[in-house]
Amino acid sequence: MTVGLRERKKLRTRNAIQKEALRLFLKKGFEETTIEDIAEAVEISPSTFFNYFPSKEAVVFQDDLDPLILAEFAAQPAGVSVIGALRRAMKKVLSRQAVRDDAFVRERIELVTRTPELRAAMLDQFAQQVEVMAELIARRAGKDPNDFAVRNMAGALLGVLIAAYFATAEHPGTDFIDQLDRAMAHLERGLPL
Repeated sequence: MTVGLRERKKLRTRNAIQKEALRLFLKKGFEETTIEDIAEAVEISPSTFFNYFPSKEAVVFQDDLDPLILAEFAAQPAGVSVIGALRRAMKKVLSRQAVRDDAFVRERIELVTRTPELRAAMLDQFAQQVEVMAELIARRAGKDPNDFAVRNMAGALLGVLIAAYFATAEHPGTDFIDQLDRAMAHLERGLPL
């Protein structure tokens, strides 16, 4: 499927907004950077900024890869475990990602882990993701999304992802995709010590 000119322009603008916002957040600080600063750096109006992102936090957290990972997860064969399906999906999508380079991912992790407002927002986002994961797991397992085991599995998966995220921030030389895969493999083995 070929993406039209209009969609390509929108994608370029959204990527430019994210790139400039991250640059400014790292340079000036998250709180000190205004939406007007970001808009000026990208040469758009503040109202155009809001056509792409509802808030400054959304600029940091919105990720075009999430829907791709969730779709790939849903497409995994029925015989693959929930953890295995998510691990395969993440590995496949992240290994072929060309949307973001490693520097962007590292800078975003650094920004989130050192900015209290963003750390809190990230935890809120992960809490919302428990709901999304519970729905996907339930569908895959043929269970109710509110089933205790389903919610536990969703929480465990996201907990491992959070741990990998923070471990990457604490160890700058760590490859984020490798760290995620190692974390998922450890969960898949039952989290042995």
